Amino acid sequence: MIDRWARKLPFASDPLFVYGTLRFGEVLAELIGRVPEMESARVPGRRAAALPGRAYPGLIAAGGGVTEGFLLTGLTADDWRVLDAFEDDEYDLVPVSVTVGERVGYAWTYLWTVEVEERDWSASTFAVEQLPSYVGKCAAWRRDLILLSETV
Repeated sequence: MIDRWARKLPFASDPLFVYGTLRFGEVLAELIGRVPEMESARVPGRRAAALPGRAYPGLIAAGGGVTEGFLLTGLTADDWRVLDAFEDDEYDLVPVSVTVGERVGYAWTYLWTVEVEERDWSASTFAVEQLPSYVGKCAAWRRDLILLSETV
């Protein structure tokens, strides 16, 4: 198993494409204490799949698919460490081609590596049905992370 704190992370100046729960400012504010700069973006050839028994999605290959999300910029090294610790071990952090408006570039994103459902994940359904409780879980996770780091 990879020690997530020892894994090499992107440079702080690198952008992160978010497509699931990290696309919500409330979630980011709980995790990193602020909402970084966000621009609407899309990644071709991928879909945000619903995951069995989980509130969040996984980005997977999908020939003709396009995943809508946001490009986060202005992250700090500490932001990257917190976000990487937050993501499950079933995600791989990889660079992808991303389109922002008419610009095409690259960003890092978290690709899912295990089982998914046939259906796509819905950000709007998540926002209505699960966002408030999920934000509370993020706050508790962050408190635990801070307590853990203080004891190490």
